[in-house]
Amino acid sequence: MLEHMKLIHILHCIYIGFISIDCGLRNSSSYNDSATGLWFDPDDGYVEGGMRKQISQKFMADPFNEQQKTLMSFPDGSRNCYTLPSTIGKKYLLRATFTYGNYDGLNKTLDGSLFLFGLHIGVNSWEAVNLTNWDHTSILWKELLTVAPSNSLSVCLVNLGSGIPFISSLELRPLEDTMYPFVNTSVSISLLARTRFGNVADSITRYPTDNYDRIWESDSTSYPGVILSTTNKVESLPGNNFFNIPSVIMQNALTVDMNFSRSRIIITPPEGPNIDTKNMQLLPIFHFAEINGSNPNRRFDIYSAGELLFSDFSPSRFQVDSMHQNGRFLRNPNASFLLNKTVSSTLKPLINAFESYSLVRMDNLTTDSEDVNYMKEVKNHYNLTRVNWNGDPCSPREYSWEGLTCDYSKSNQNPRIVSV
Repeated sequence: MLEHMKLIHILHCIYIGFISIDCGLRNSSSYNDSATGLWFDPDDGYVEGGMRKQISQKFMADPFNEQQKTLMSFPDGSRNCYTLPSTIGKKYLLRATFTYGNYDGLNKTLDGSLFLFGLHIGVNSWEAVNLTNWDHTSILWKELLTVAPSNSLSVCLVNLGSGIPFISSLELRPLEDTMYPFVNTSVSISLLARTRFGNVADSITRYPTDNYDRIWESDSTSYPGVILSTTNKVESLPGNNFFNIPSVIMQNALTVDMNFSRSRIIITPPEGPNIDTKNMQLLPIFHFAEINGSNPNRRFDIYSAGELLFSDFSPSRFQVDSMHQNGRFLRNPNASFLLNKTVSSTLKPLINAFESYSLVRMDNLTTDSEDVNYMKEVKNHYNLTRVNWNGDPCSPREYSWEGLTCDYSKSNQNPRIVSV
């Protein structure tokens, strides 16, 4: 019976196209995650090099999930890459998680020194992973929406000289082609905040509630915030499948007490060492649905850092309105957004869910595919395991493989390998 259940889970995950990797898993045995029902595999075959580690024994009882217990550490080489199978031109959600757990006994996240390493998506810089002053058992996750440039996606950890890179889990989730239409081969977006509002028991909502396994954090609200909820189904308009927000998330909303003098809702992302909104280009997405049972008059303006984004907006009853400026990225140093009641409105503003992303440029070109395939054959034929022969051979330049000469003379074309 147990083997039958495992087969069902395996077939289901293959069908939906999810890849879930528990990095550093020691016994090379896949397992079924108790929280999500998803199948997690060890990282054999996805990465070269690295050292399998587990968090300190005294923290073993604390982790939020199984993936936090083990990790893959990369003390050798300046860049180490995972390679995940993908479909060229398809959109994906890519998530990496990091739990230090004092695995090395050095107390690196709390010893007062800088603990920082780089994260690349393919040959382009994604973000820095900053674990300075980070609690040993806390999860840091990074999430990116991107388009696969080929039949594989690579995620690289880069040693910046301020701490040994490591990773706890890596997850790849396919999206519908119509979703997040502003994501393309030259533009990826990195998650800053994804929040659902209202009276929600769980602090995190993800798969299977969300078919794409997006992680929605619940907003904890205090006065003057007021929670609205409905049991009516909230649906997207026909043809509006850009975001596919689950109905259960849209059935709750946040508004403001009618007796409160200020007619506004201010949305701010969480603070932390990994958020530097002053230098980011932000893309906010507001998800609204009117769930008041009466026939309300609710109208409000939406602002970003004093700039009016949408004026006199009125959410549709029991239908999703997802508002964004067609993929326009904003400068908003405080990353705060304001919903302000108009003079003619009877009711205060509301919001059901919110997403905010930062721009990740995909400007660097990968090495010519024929040359890459040739180098793979060379590595396999001679069984080469050189430490820095990892990731793309020529790109970016500062991490090109030792012993190769690459030609970058044609700036608009893929670099070529001219000698080995």
